[in-house]
Amino acid sequence: MKKGRNILSVAMIGVLLAAVALAGGYSESEKANIPETAIQAGQFNTLVTALKAADLVEVLAGDGPFTVFAPSDEAFAKLPAGTVEGLLQDKEKLTSVLTYHVVPGKVLAADVVKLSSAKTANGASLSIQVKDGKVFVDNAQVIKTDILCSNGVIHIIDAVVLPK
Repeated sequence: MKKGRNILSVAMIGVLLAAVALAGGYSESEKANIPETAIQAGQFNTLVTALKAADLVEVLAGDGPFTVFAPSDEAFAKLPAGTVEGLLQDKEKLTSVLTYHVVPGKVLAADVVKLSSAKTANGASLSIQVKDGKVFVDNAQVIKTDILCSNGVIHIIDAVVLPK
């Protein structure tokens, strides 16, 4: 009977650990980094393609921390026809646009709403406004916040923001 209890105890511990992992109760070191998280999400295919073209995947996989205001595929689709293709052909401009979406440091949603601007990795500043309970960075609305990664955080935005 004791052997049966041990097997049952091990099985219950396994179920408990699986439940904790599914609930997100694991350490940040076990979470994926920013590019891995973007790839796994499946809604950032254009962003990931652009990061690869600009050779920024390794940078955003680094220690960080980084805050990325990540445009979804739908956000990229809102750009005028040919814009993405043109950016992919101009690495310097593409890098400028992509780094405009990155803020050094880990800025969670609770902190974002307290800011009026944030200096980006390209040196320019994003304007931040709260209107009717919604958060905007430049002209893009933040539609999902606090996707935690091992090296920072992703906030999903509904438009691509362009440096001035």
